[in-house]
Amino acid sequence: MDNGNDVGGSFVPDDFFGSIPEGFVAQALSLTSPRDACRLSLVCSVFRSAADWDAVWESFLPPDYQKMVVTEAAAAGCCSKKQLYLRLCDHPVILDGGNKSFSLDKQSGKKCLMLGARDLSIVWGDTPRYWRWISLPESRFTEVAELISVCWFEVHGRITTSMLSPNTLYVAFIVFKSTSETHGFEYQPAEVSVGISGLKSETQTVFLEPQDEPRRRYPVVPRRRIGMYNRGHVRYPNPIVVPRSPSSNGNGPKQREDGWMEIELGEYFVKEGEEGELEMSMREVKGGNWKGGIVIQGIEIRPKTCN
Repeated sequence: MDNGNDVGGSFVPDDFFGSIPEGFVAQALSLTSPRDACRLSLVCSVFRSAADWDAVWESFLPPDYQKMVVTEAAAAGCCSKKQLYLRLCDHPVILDGGNKSFSLDKQSGKKCLMLGARDLSIVWGDTPRYWRWISLPESRFTEVAELISVCWFEVHGRITTSMLSPNTLYVAFIVFKSTSETHGFEYQPAEVSVGISGLKSETQTVFLEPQDEPRRRYPVVPRRRIGMYNRGHVRYPNPIVVPRSPSSNGNGPKQREDGWMEIELGEYFVKEGEEGELEMSMREVKGGNWKGGIVIQGIEIRPKTCN
């Protein structure tokens, strides 16, 4: 008795997929995506075995991955390209003397980069009375920037587009934490933008306060009453709790899996062969009030994913 099915007048054996040469399956899987390769590995044992081939996962790694991760791979003891791929998804590699990190988006294999606080341009960042550089165990970088108190809040990050994956829509986020000393950001939303340096980019507004927290309004202390050497030591009276409008913080911070918060700065599509410097910024300079109490880890650039 024949074991099979009659499909459209053609006879298809029950073990059709299992009879396909494994090398052919591996080559086909390498033309898909990491997500699809994992799904197709459930078809049968031949697909499952082919989905583990180094040739498949080599095709999902960026072309220039070797110069970034040789040391990391050796330290992690990765014995296959699939292990290396998953390692790079879950454990960012620190680059550029500890100022950047590199990882992969698990679904697509596209590059993810984070610029550490030391790699950012922070106005007054080198002035100890305004900003303080500290270490936190939960940060991937050795130093983070703690805002003491400033009137002019402005942060910029820049990265060459050649470091990112081509033909990819990227989203930039500032990664930070609020503290018990956070104050002053309730007066005015911050302006954020992403675009090629030197060219005009679209500006949006965001709030640094979590949406589920009430606003605490502090009296504005006129600048002329504060001495130059006392700006970082402003003491406010008890704050006034102000009810929040339901729509006042639609672009507010979101909680990350690593315990930090992030706010979207904007999007940018990196074209094939594009050469330029991508600039990302956040600034709040219109309110005129003192603000402080946040800790900045860096700016992360990662592919936009469809939920």
